[in-house]
Amino acid sequence: MSKACTGPATSSRLMPSKIRTSIVLAFGLLSKIDTFLTYRTTTNGGYNDAMSTGQAGTRMDDARVTTGASAYLGLLTASTILSSAMPMLIILGGLAGLFLSPSPALTTFPASVQVFAGLLAAGPFSIFMGRAGRRAGFCAGGLLAAAGGIACAWALAEDSFAALCAGHAALGAALACFQYFRFAAAEVVPPAWSPVAISLMLTSGLVAAFAGPQLFIWTKDALAPIPLAGAYLAICGISLAGLLPLAFVRLSRPIAPARGRSSLQALALLRQPGIAIAIAMGAVSQGVMVFMMAPTPLAMIGCGFSEATAGDVIRWHVVAMFAPSFLTGFVIKRIGATAVVAAGLILLAIAALVAAAGLSGPHFYVSLIVLGTGWNFGFIGATAMLAERVASGDRALVQGANDTIVALAATICTLAAGAIVTGPGWTFLAMASLPVIAVAALALLSIRSSAHAAG
Repeated sequence: MSKACTGPATSSRLMPSKIRTSIVLAFGLLSKIDTFLTYRTTTNGGYNDAMSTGQAGTRMDDARVTTGASAYLGLLTASTILSSAMPMLIILGGLAGLFLSPSPALTTFPASVQVFAGLLAAGPFSIFMGRAGRRAGFCAGGLLAAAGGIACAWALAEDSFAALCAGHAALGAALACFQYFRFAAAEVVPPAWSPVAISLMLTSGLVAAFAGPQLFIWTKDALAPIPLAGAYLAICGISLAGLLPLAFVRLSRPIAPARGRSSLQALALLRQPGIAIAIAMGAVSQGVMVFMMAPTPLAMIGCGFSEATAGDVIRWHVVAMFAPSFLTGFVIKRIGATAVVAAGLILLAIAALVAAAGLSGPHFYVSLIVLGTGWNFGFIGATAMLAERVASGDRALVQGANDTIVALAATICTLAAGAIVTGPGWTFLAMASLPVIAVAALALLSIRSSAHAAG
């Protein structure tokens, strides 16, 4: 760590007493919450599949409807709290790397490790939830995030780049776990309301978009002279606080796969056109969104805009990503998930065309706002398509494969975007997304045509 950031040289390797005390207290609280939640999980069970097998015409009895409402509220509260860490990590990844990296080229390496860890953890977390239950999985993710926050704070205090990377790996895995809140939401409500449940669950991101950056401002210097350590310990606190609503959520145990059905047979479902296209639509929506969003600040600064203006564009983009969630589920319930995905693809194409049309401030604002709205329709619609096509016993493996593929698409698109925007440029990048959107639209049209033919 640079001496300019740490104060006197004599303190650069010594952990200040208040940081040491904070970390010890955090570990103590972590162990007590772990014990409490483990007890609650073993007594109340795992996630509420809510799909009744062998009973025609109904999915829940009256008791389950009541339980489902309270369970959904608990899941939404937990998701809102836990999601607040994500905007903080967008800011922290590069800044902490700047302080600790041995080379400027490695400044963003902790953030890259975080993304890669999320990619690797998506499938295993889904399988774990399929065996132990949704709540056990979310509790594990929350505890992992808390441990990651502590590790990063310790890394800053001890000037350890390796520990910082390890902490971000834990945080990346935890963020992958939290993505399953949207599927859990669909499992505690009647089938007809699944799209609404999924959509409203993503409104937690809107709260996080405002709460996370503000919390970062309040806490980043709380443990001076060690910069950013307070923000990482705040993430630990957020992660522990997010577990508390889960302690009072009653969810039924996960439904096991059909007897004699192997994992390979379950994964073979990925070849079914409806499921494959649902996954592809989610991957395209996520991929195109990050492909244009990630390099936007770099492109704007290169065009002469200030960092503040670029940040404001991203802020409104994030609002556009999550604000429509209050209505998207009801729209899906009215016109169907496939139609909403189609609308999302159209909006993504419009965003690309607006971005390619000019380099003025309004072009950036409009394209990024439309891009966020298109992502909302495409991603939520794809999630609803998948939820309605996968049977209860196969969900763990199929959902894990889905989120792994979506994360892989986002990773590839992020890496490609950086190379393109610094090479051919922003206009070429915007136009490059159009062929991908066109192919996705043709695939979606084919499944709609097949459905009409079957009908």
